[in-house]
Amino acid sequence: MLQDTPQEWRVTATSTPFTGNKTGVRTDQVVMPDGSTAGRDYQVHPGSVAVLALDDDDRVLVLKQYRHPVRHKLWEIPAGLLDIPGENPLNAAQRELYEEAHVKADDWRVLADMYTSPGGSDEAVRIFLARGVSEAEGERFAVSEEEADLEYARVPLAELVQGVLAGELHNSCLVVGVLALSAALGTGGLDALRPADSPWPARPFTT
Repeated sequence: MLQDTPQEWRVTATSTPFTGNKTGVRTDQVVMPDGSTAGRDYQVHPGSVAVLALDDDDRVLVLKQYRHPVRHKLWEIPAGLLDIPGENPLNAAQRELYEEAHVKADDWRVLADMYTSPGGSDEAVRIFLARGVSEAEGERFAVSEEEADLEYARVPLAELVQGVLAGELHNSCLVVGVLALSAALGTGGLDALRPADSPWPARPFTT
């Protein structure tokens, strides 16, 4: 079975020309296999979690949000940053599902782990599958900025797969999530997915 392997080439110098509220840009001088040195610029990112919430009618909870860098409103699954270093990603995913959709879930599994753009960013994302979903108790989380304009829907998985393959849906977490879920249903089944607390070397966490 193919498997990605950790490796770190020697860095002779590093700088951070830009630091924002959540992310930054780093420049590393990296020693290549032929002995030369090359500069590599990349986004430094805390990491993210995303949740594919599947209801009892095999519909996926999706939301539509404006994304300024690409000048689109994209259909997405609930997601958010790992704001606290070392935070348990399951706790973060449960928080995001509550805050963005006011939903809770009884059963959690790891659906997929990915690097969103490894040529230009160190962002790592863990996508969870959440089942047994229901309305959360209490008041809805107060939203602002882009999140104040969210649209919500529950869409059959097959319809989302069709939208991905037709080039109509583009959000990376949604694309990976729905295709991974479709593949899981066609192979070992959902109970064969990894437990929600499975190790995540890209973003180690406390249990």
